[in-house]
Amino acid sequence: MLRVAVTKRRDPFTLQADFSAPTPGVVALFGRSGSGKTTLINIIAGLLAPDAGRVQLDEHVLTDTTTGACVPVEQRGVGYVFQDARLFPHLSVRGNLRYGLTRARGRPALAGLDEIVALLGLETLLPRRPHQLSGGERQRVALGRALLAQPRLLLLDEPLASLDVARREEVLPYLQLLRDRLRIPMVYVSHQLEEVLRLATHMVLMEGGRSLTQGTPAQVCLHPQLKDAVGRDAVGAVLEGVISEATAPSNMVSVQVAGGTLHVTLRGALPGMRVRVQLLAGDIILATARPQGLSVRNALTGTVTGLTDEDDEAVLVTIDVGGESVLARVTRDAVKALRLGTGTPVWVLVKSVSLQVHAFGGGAPPSTPPA
Repeated sequence: MLRVAVTKRRDPFTLQADFSAPTPGVVALFGRSGSGKTTLINIIAGLLAPDAGRVQLDEHVLTDTTTGACVPVEQRGVGYVFQDARLFPHLSVRGNLRYGLTRARGRPALAGLDEIVALLGLETLLPRRPHQLSGGERQRVALGRALLAQPRLLLLDEPLASLDVARREEVLPYLQLLRDRLRIPMVYVSHQLEEVLRLATHMVLMEGGRSLTQGTPAQVCLHPQLKDAVGRDAVGAVLEGVISEATAPSNMVSVQVAGGTLHVTLRGALPGMRVRVQLLAGDIILATARPQGLSVRNALTGTVTGLTDEDDEAVLVTIDVGGESVLARVTRDAVKALRLGTGTPVWVLVKSVSLQVHAFGGGAPPSTPPA
């Protein structure tokens, strides 16, 4: 278990963070720029001392201001990957990786050099210098160097923020692979919800220096203040499911989720693969009678459990589908016309093309991406 409860005065806010997350797993610190994410991860790393609080990883107390305990950075067994790779320019990729080995300090080996090289697809890059690498390749080398120090905890401070979309897609599968193969605890800082949905097992929502809520990504996505971080159009629910059927070459797959089956499009999908399906509130259509003669392929049955006024025109309706919650944004007129209220049975309709699907483990290792 990773337990963090700290405060730190940092103009223009005071950091007040308190969360606990199971290990191994990926804890995502999520929020807008300036919400305190980097301050918090630096306290975990030992680069910054809290004014008060405690940081504990499993049985290891890293910081405790009540007892004066403060394990030095170099003894914490923490690996850190920054936004920029910070590779040694005078060393080859092999030399940068070997530097990680020198920092292992006798800790139990997670993986050796050959295994890390294979996991991260670095075989052809070993003789190159950092200036000969793409941004995505540099970040993969930085990951490898951090892992070869055999850390008990890996910290990643927006490691994809400086990469374009193509390079992000190059690196993300490797991060998923590390999560699933090495099972090392990670803390991942991001303000990109898609990255969090693909990687995180636990999520901490931060705003103005405070940790507002925590839980699984599905739980946090239902929190009302998430809208401040992602914007109105990205508000919605997340359902976790398993692919039961995949049809080639259309890339149409069937996903078993709480409450039924969703038909979605996902390239490279395999039966048994775990996915997270994001249902945006603005894409949901509600019906109080069984739908017929529609092109919409996805219809889940549910029951209204709550209605929240979003603004003067829109209402967020919460619907229980098989024990999970879905959000739908409808007009006040629609609420009145459909006579929606707590306990109303409804059909939740959404077009396949509107669903955003994120693979979450169970897939094949990524193929070596282009340089």
